[in-house]
Amino acid sequence: MSLLLIAMILALLIPLYEAWQNDNIWQKMLAFASISTKTAILILFVSVLRDDWGIGIVGAIVLTVGDAALMLLANIIKRMNES
Repeated sequence: MSLLLIAMILALLIPLYEAWQNDNIWQKMLAFASISTKTAILILFVSVLRDDWGIGIVGAIVLTVGDAALMLLANIIKRMNES
């Protein structure tokens, strides 16, 4: 199980590298959305391993609300660039 957890953490580093390398704001936002989703899945995975509902609820909230907030930020930046 720990090997799978290490693999999930390494998968988190791929979007971080892409966001660091690229200057395009939309590519950075996509990378951060990917990080948010992968982190939420990692939290859910840990909650199943520990059999803890509290951690699972936090993971579900991060999964649903985290991406929604990022999309709201994307729309704000898009409207600021239009005007």
